Amino acid sequence: MIQRKQSIWLLIAALLNAGVFYFDLYRYHIIANGIDTPAQIRVSDHFPTLLIALVMTLLPVVTIFMFRNRKRQITMSVFSIIAATGFITMALQRTKNLNAVPASDSYWVGSVLPVVAIVFLFMAILGIRKDDKLVKSTDRLR
Repeated sequence: MIQRKQSIWLLIAALLNAGVFYFDLYRYHIIANGIDTPAQIRVSDHFPTLLIALVMTLLPVVTIFMFRNRKRQITMSVFSIIAATGFITMALQRTKNLNAVPASDSYWVGSVLPVVAIVFLFMAILGIRKDDKLVKSTDRLR
């Protein structure tokens, strides 16, 4: 059934991951030729980051519709967590190599969204396991 708690958690995780495409990951300032210019890091600036963001956004949506195979739902949720962790790692690596002005750089909303999505994915995995346990207990009663 699609009307389960874990479906809501997976949908929220997908929406949070989709927010990465809208918000900046990192904002900083560069002084070039004596001029202070603001700049930002976005997902669309780097192709591998874009691919990982696409995967981590689509996996929870696809996982919602695999409600008949709970084991596959759990593995796809784990793969989504791995993709989000890889995205966070890649974003941190990109911001580490910047030549920004000290004390003028900051992580933006887009860098926090995958972390919150990982929490919702864990909640979905717990819900899927709970449903699996419930189905196995009713099978024993038959």
